[in-house]
Amino acid sequence: MRLSDKYPFLTNYFEQAVSAKNRPLPQSILFYGGDLNAQYVLAQEIARLLNCKQDKSDDCECLNCKWINDGTHPAVMTISRVDNKPENDDSKTVISVKQSQMIKEMLVSSSEFHRVFIFCDRDDDGNILGLNHDNFQDATANSLLKIIEEPHSGVTFIFLTRYIDDVLSTIISRSQCFFVPSKNEVSFDYSDIEGIFTDYYNFERNDVFYISQRLQDLAKDISSEKVLSAIQNYMLFLLKSNPKNTELIKHIKIVENASSQVKDGLKPSGIFDDLCLKLIK
Repeated sequence: MRLSDKYPFLTNYFEQAVSAKNRPLPQSILFYGGDLNAQYVLAQEIARLLNCKQDKSDDCECLNCKWINDGTHPAVMTISRVDNKPENDDSKTVISVKQSQMIKEMLVSSSEFHRVFIFCDRDDDGNILGLNHDNFQDATANSLLKIIEEPHSGVTFIFLTRYIDDVLSTIISRSQCFFVPSKNEVSFDYSDIEGIFTDYYNFERNDVFYISQRLQDLAKDISSEKVLSAIQNYMLFLLKSNPKNTELIKHIKIVENASSQVKDGLKPSGIFDDLCLKLIK
């Protein structure tokens, strides 16, 4: 399936922005959502549209399009904790201030191409992951603010993250943000918690420990992992119809943290008590 078929609104928006003088493309873009691979493909497509020398069609074979499709374009750079590190940069777990400085030095000289910097993270197998406050720390983000706020002509910054609040607020305020929905087949099965935790946002605060105990009892039958997975599926189901619900996004992160606690061997009683205290207001 072509990208324009999967994301007609987004691809049409960027196609129009690249070609229209009255609605220019924002020079700093932030994509957020669960499908980081889709975000990365969209970022590459923006880079292709900006650099294509022919008709910008999906099957264009101009040199710039070929370079971008092959991942070898000299002006389209992925910036991550493992991509495009300066020789004197020995950092391994973060996008570093030295990488930010490298970009600034690059922008001193002009280029015949439209330069695109795609900021993301990768795991040890090279898979695309999102930015967060651990891998894209405040010092590095702050060092980029001036060149984002006063951008050079022919330069676009694109940031990829799972949750919008995983990026420094000053980056967000200087960027145009777009939610990228996942087109992968996702099961939203939450039948295991039906009648126990659905409509949790309407629960009373004094029900916290009663609900926690019910979840603990269920976990004894099907495991804590399955209970938390069902809770997250329920939240994802809600998010599907309201993708800009930032409170719901925060709740999903709370459930993910609870899942990490299960893997770390914490007691279910503490995990579910803490979860309910954070989610039931």
